[in-house]
Amino acid sequence: MGETKQSPNWVLSSLMLAATAAWLTLDAVSVAPNRIVPGTPYAALEVVGGWPALLIAVPMLAVVVLAWRPNRKGLTLSLGVVMALLALLPLWLAAATAVLVTPDMPQARVGIGRALWLLLFLLLLVLIELRTRLGMSRALGWLLLVPMLLGWWLALSLWLEPLALLREYHARSDQFASAVQQHLALVGAAVGASLVVASLLVLAMRRHTGVRRVGFGVLNFLQTIPSLALFGLLLAPLAWLGARVDWLAALGVSGIGWAPAFLALLGYSLLPMVRNIFVALEEVDPAVIESARGMGMARRQVFLQVRLPLALPVVLEGVRITTVQAIGLTAVAALIGAGGLGTFIFQGLGQAAMDMVLLGALPIIGLALVADALIGALSERLRPGGAA
Repeated sequence: MGETKQSPNWVLSSLMLAATAAWLTLDAVSVAPNRIVPGTPYAALEVVGGWPALLIAVPMLAVVVLAWRPNRKGLTLSLGVVMALLALLPLWLAAATAVLVTPDMPQARVGIGRALWLLLFLLLLVLIELRTRLGMSRALGWLLLVPMLLGWWLALSLWLEPLALLREYHARSDQFASAVQQHLALVGAAVGASLVVASLLVLAMRRHTGVRRVGFGVLNFLQTIPSLALFGLLLAPLAWLGARVDWLAALGVSGIGWAPAFLALLGYSLLPMVRNIFVALEEVDPAVIESARGMGMARRQVFLQVRLPLALPVVLEGVRITTVQAIGLTAVAALIGAGGLGTFIFQGLGQAAMDMVLLGALPIIGLALVADALIGALSERLRPGGAA
């Protein structure tokens, strides 16, 4: 039997047309003789005679054509094309660097232009669309990125030494490693503490309706306070405590630094964590609980051996949401001396150095994606009927 005809995939075709237009019209790369002088932009068609740019544009237009009569074979072919394009982009950038940077430009810095960023973003959206259409699991979807990551690793290792972002990293490699450690430490401490506090709070909420009402009200209120405002509100009381309590001062508690950042992150993390844990425990099938009680299980046994294991996938979803949120919010903590990757973002903004901004922003995005993938995959695996 032939495959069932499907209507045109407008999402896929629109994304690929936008990607093609951006690639052929916007500046794809810029070259500056040093860090101070602004770079000269070049469109993709202006580099290496323009034919490599056309070699990338033609497959994108082919995916547009395939999107008009989508079937599984066409979607699979489109997926292969998109994966190949993602792997080829760093190699195109390496070729452009080799042509535009001459030996008499030892301090030259190559910047990634708007076309390349937009193309990368849109192709990743297309990859998500194709993965969804083909019904791939989350774990398999992340494996699709392996060719792209290998391409970037190869290009960065061998040919992209003048890349401005790479030069910013080499100039601050020790500071970068320290910032990553500080960022992860703050996120880990805040998420771990919120999991413990939220679990205790949910147990109290399930026993007392008043605690539930007041608890959700306070947590919803905390969530509405802007992060910088909350840091400001914590400054005075923590400075007072640090000045009057010796053991708190010995721990480094003061109006700035890790203490207000940790407390603010904890406050923002509690609402999604409490909500997910509460819903997870409450929505366990009552028939399953009754069956467990009918088997003679004590209340503690029912909770630990039945209710909690069944609720665990939803609890992990709360951990996933909280972790991703905390990774992003920790960037703002750099404004109060807590360190982390946000330091590069605000230093770069102050110096009008966008590559330094990217040095902080891109790892934050990467950490959030990795956390989302790992915790999400674990949650799927623990669900009834999940991946074996």
